[in-house]
Amino acid sequence: MTQFTEIGQKVATSPQTAAKKMKGWLVAVAVAGLADSARSFGVKVDAHEEECFHDDLQVGTKVGVSFQVAEGGFLDIDVMITGPDNKVIYSGERESDGKYTFSAHMDGRYRYCFNNKMSSVTPKLVVFTVNIGKPQNEPDTEEDGKHDRLHDMIRELSEALFNVKREQSLMEVRDHTHRQINESTNSRVVWWSMVEFGVLILMSVGQVYYLNRFFEVKTTV
Repeated sequence: MTQFTEIGQKVATSPQTAAKKMKGWLVAVAVAGLADSARSFGVKVDAHEEECFHDDLQVGTKVGVSFQVAEGGFLDIDVMITGPDNKVIYSGERESDGKYTFSAHMDGRYRYCFNNKMSSVTPKLVVFTVNIGKPQNEPDTEEDGKHDRLHDMIRELSEALFNVKREQSLMEVRDHTHRQINESTNSRVVWWSMVEFGVLILMSVGQVYYLNRFFEVKTTV
């Protein structure tokens, strides 16, 4: 509180500086507000199982959902987003990753479900992020309209920053997944090479033994 008061006193001496710092504070507040509404999860979906999450939204709320299968099988999952009236907003089958944005068409509970019923044995690890905006209301006055437009611009900037961060997180997940696949493939190649080497040694010893027995001179007493 003291730090904020000192900043206000310094800003009061320069209107231009005040405007710049005020914009900076607005952007910071908007980013902080967006960060509070953006959540990331990791869930393990067992074979023949379905995991669902939900949010209670107001009409007009903008929601962005992004997901990626990090581990398990062919890295695929069934995805479905439904509204309070059981209306299917988004549905996808055997998807490895994706992102979808929608606006709430009515007040109520919206569900995000990940289905692994197509898998017989392998569980799947799904990493997903839910970004929830604020309900869009009509401005009452011209001044409110200007304020809302400024807020919308700041929110768009915040969403762009969040999208960059989200893409970086997805890139990290992809890198981790590809590294695991490469290490698994490399270990299998190494073990298979060792098996082939052992089989080759055994065959060589067997051939030498067989040839020695074949040319062995037997004497009878």
